[in-house]
Amino acid sequence: MMKKIAIVLMAVVFPLGAHAAGCAKPRNAFDQVYCAGNLFSQADRDLNQEYTGLRKHLNPTQQTSLKTGQLAWIKQRDNQCSEEKPSGYFVNLDCAVDMTQKRMAFLQERERECTSTGCVESKLGE
Repeated sequence: MMKKIAIVLMAVVFPLGAHAAGCAKPRNAFDQVYCAGNLFSQADRDLNQEYTGLRKHLNPTQQTSLKTGQLAWIKQRDNQCSEEKPSGYFVNLDCAVDMTQKRMAFLQERERECTSTGCVESKLGE
């Protein structure tokens, strides 16, 4: 049996690319869900690219630490931004986009650190 999925939207700020796609003034809730979903998908793609790029600078032990930290972050994001109820799954896309963008900044900082002063392994596992 397939669970229903509900998307909970808060105040979502769209980047310029989303405005160009007609998301500056969504006409209804379905348009807003579509635009917020696209924004999350792009943020998630960017995060995955950054994660992959950072891994290239790490030795196997550091890669394991990074993976552990990333898996813990995914669990935290899911716990904080989604909820399962008998009626279906509820996802707050504003929360998911915000957390994803913050994680991206964290990974970018780790990459800058690793390519300049050296990786701090304890930070990779965060």
